[in-house]
Amino acid sequence: MGAASTAPPPSRARGRRTAAESPLHTIVPAPVLVEPRPGAAFTLAPDAEVRVPPGSPGARDVGELLAELLRPATGYPLPVVEGATGPGVVLLLEGAAAEVGDEGYELDTAGDTAVLRANTPAGLWSGVQTLRQLLPAAVESPERQDGPFTAPAVHVLDHPRFPHRGVMLDVARHFFGVDDVKRYLDLAVAHKVNTLHLHLSDDQGWRLEVESWPNLTAHGSTSSVGGGPGGFYTQDEYREIVAYAARRHVVVVPEIDLPGHTAAALSSYPELNPDGVAPKLYTGIEVGFSTLDIASETTYRFVADVLREVAALTPGPYLHIGGDEAFATEAGDYRAFMARVLPMVEEHGKRAMGWSEFTRADLPATAVAQYWDTGRPAGPELAEAAARGVRFVLSPANRVYLDMKYAEQTELGLKWAGTVEVDATYGWDPATLLDGVPESAVLGVEAPLWTETLTTMSELELMAFPRLAAVAEVGWTAATGRDWADFRSRLAAQGPRWEAKGVAFHPSPTVPWQG
Repeated sequence: MGAASTAPPPSRARGRRTAAESPLHTIVPAPVLVEPRPGAAFTLAPDAEVRVPPGSPGARDVGELLAELLRPATGYPLPVVEGATGPGVVLLLEGAAAEVGDEGYELDTAGDTAVLRANTPAGLWSGVQTLRQLLPAAVESPERQDGPFTAPAVHVLDHPRFPHRGVMLDVARHFFGVDDVKRYLDLAVAHKVNTLHLHLSDDQGWRLEVESWPNLTAHGSTSSVGGGPGGFYTQDEYREIVAYAARRHVVVVPEIDLPGHTAAALSSYPELNPDGVAPKLYTGIEVGFSTLDIASETTYRFVADVLREVAALTPGPYLHIGGDEAFATEAGDYRAFMARVLPMVEEHGKRAMGWSEFTRADLPATAVAQYWDTGRPAGPELAEAAARGVRFVLSPANRVYLDMKYAEQTELGLKWAGTVEVDATYGWDPATLLDGVPESAVLGVEAPLWTETLTTMSELELMAFPRLAAVAEVGWTAATGRDWADFRSRLAAQGPRWEAKGVAFHPSPTVPWQG
């Protein structure tokens, strides 16, 4: 073995240096602690192994994923073995500081060995992302690259600020297939994202097979913004996405938007309409004009069936029921609707999520509200919900909506919340965004990517990057560890990595890109 050992490092007792003070300006999100170690740099050797503890399927799975990530560029076999000695990467589910919690880790690199310690496989997975970023950018290539594949000799101790660090992908306005969702997820998890929110229904299309209401996909999935062909996930395809995410320690949050944003469902079943007449499929981008028939028991049978099937397909703890922009639903009807629907979510052992507006309903303390406005003074319902125990995921549109234009001349995207460059995405604190919603009520942050103007994977990537990396750091790194000047330097180091992955990213003029 090389200079690194499996014994707990002595540096825990020493004074700590934040990533901003460290010469290792490559890691996004910034870790809690980065300390250079004496000795030779870590070199991944051709005969390296990925070593995992015996009898730990979770650790072994992380090891297999690490090997899968590194094999294409290195050309090394990287066998995953239990309890072996020799050069390579050691994954341990012991010896990590208690403070790292469930998603944190410690990493030590030197010589021919890198040692990752964590309390859970999820923590090991977080450490894998940091190890990737310490290796040369070429290691991210899908094709064989010349070595050496080295990383500085370093000790890292790290854990997240917030437990929810998410991305949302709108597959309703324009549909994106399973492979696109997987790629987007892989790009996001490299920055320690742990939640994938799928916006599965809207006025323009219904995107998930519901066996008890088959016309939702037979008819309601056949449209999209601008009149494109649409599409949907079969239940098996959705299971495939969920399993792919779970292996990467990502929770999938399915959203069925109710009672508004329902034109695709209304076009599929006339009995869901207040007037009993099915409208034509909608291909525009206006909002707020559709509503389910709140007074009809058929509506509640429909909602119950949909939530039952989606819950059965989704092992994660949340069902997102939308609730936003229901302008066509009277306020009293909206509250009555939510009073019927919220218990349905709980019947399936799930926690209800919804956009800001659903705080106007009588929410249980288990609910999670997703704030999406621009931070302007909000109504008292947000603070009142927080006081009752409701938690918040923050997605302020003028900061983290990835579909907002970067600048006036940006061809893609919208600008109703203003133009949003990456410095604006980075420059806010979730603890102080909303009056009456303290940090203790904040579950985390999430970056939505709406697709009214986006039709291809390269367009998704262009709008998401580099801003997605900024949101990831807002969610992971403590406010005291964040600094724009330092971040832009570390962000610049991500450019060659994205290029190696074939990512079409926006070359923001606020970042000193390398090369």
